[in-house]
Amino acid sequence: MTLKLMLAFVLAFIVAVIVGKYYIPWLRKIKAGQEIKEIGPSWHMSKSGTPTMGGLIFIAGSVLVCLTVGFESMKNGDFAHIFVLLFALVFGAIGFLDDWEKLRKKQNLGLSAKAKFLLQLAAALVFVLLLRKFGYLTTQLYIPFWNVEVNIPDALYFILAAFIIVGTVNSVNLTDGVDGLASGTSMPVFFFYVTVTFLWGERYLSLGIFASALLGGLLGFLMYNFNPAKVFMGDTGSLFLGGAVAALAFAYDMPLILITLGIVFIIETLSDIIQVSYFKLTHGKRVFKMAPFHHHLEMGGWTGKKWKEKELFWLFTSVSLVFAIISFLGIYNRFQF
Repeated sequence: MTLKLMLAFVLAFIVAVIVGKYYIPWLRKIKAGQEIKEIGPSWHMSKSGTPTMGGLIFIAGSVLVCLTVGFESMKNGDFAHIFVLLFALVFGAIGFLDDWEKLRKKQNLGLSAKAKFLLQLAAALVFVLLLRKFGYLTTQLYIPFWNVEVNIPDALYFILAAFIIVGTVNSVNLTDGVDGLASGTSMPVFFFYVTVTFLWGERYLSLGIFASALLGGLLGFLMYNFNPAKVFMGDTGSLFLGGAVAALAFAYDMPLILITLGIVFIIETLSDIIQVSYFKLTHGKRVFKMAPFHHHLEMGGWTGKKWKEKELFWLFTSVSLVFAIISFLGIYNRFQF
């Protein structure tokens, strides 16, 4: 098992590095540059024209690993990683359509919010129903830290699951606003899933292979996405990542772990909700200098210190890592008898 998980990581890393080397120049050649919102920090305007849709770099690695390193699992009838991969790919495809619309219109506006929400909700419902049908998911809601399970009626569970997934996906998408930030904060999350596979054993090997592949792929992608970024992951990458983060939580049958595991994504989303709500209630006043939260820090909110992009990367990644460790402690005793 250890060898396969390591192989998945190394192979995905190598693929990402190689794909990025040739894919990024091609994106520049076809002028697939991202337009930057004028309402954002003024210094971000210099990034206008940076190639987007770079998420395909780590997506390529994860697909290859699932079909090669994960092939033996499929031979043995375990398709959990394929379900998770396909689900993430559906979200990646939604993101690709959004990115393509932005490029076509030459502005930072793609699909409508309503269209994206409906597509994501439909994909989430299909995914949880498939997991349930093939026995990868129960409607016993596991409560981390307390180590108990609560029986939830199927219909209620599926509705709850769909909204948790859509919320998680869009939270990861919101975090993708600074060079390397979504990549860095996601890596501890996938490291958590790999560690859980070591803890829980062969039964979860195929899921661990997928998580390890994304961990390696993101590390390879960071070679191009770390500040100053040569490429952005775009919605293609961030929605794929969000789909993968949420899908793995359900495939491991512990969706509530996302409360601690995805704390950075939750903070980013709450800051955005608070900002919009307060702005409307007070007719123009703001809680944050700019939402989501990483922009507030970037613009010197509260303390006056203007956080640089590299500092934000290390801050958010460190917080994500700490909460990944806390999350691991929360599920450690689940199958310990």
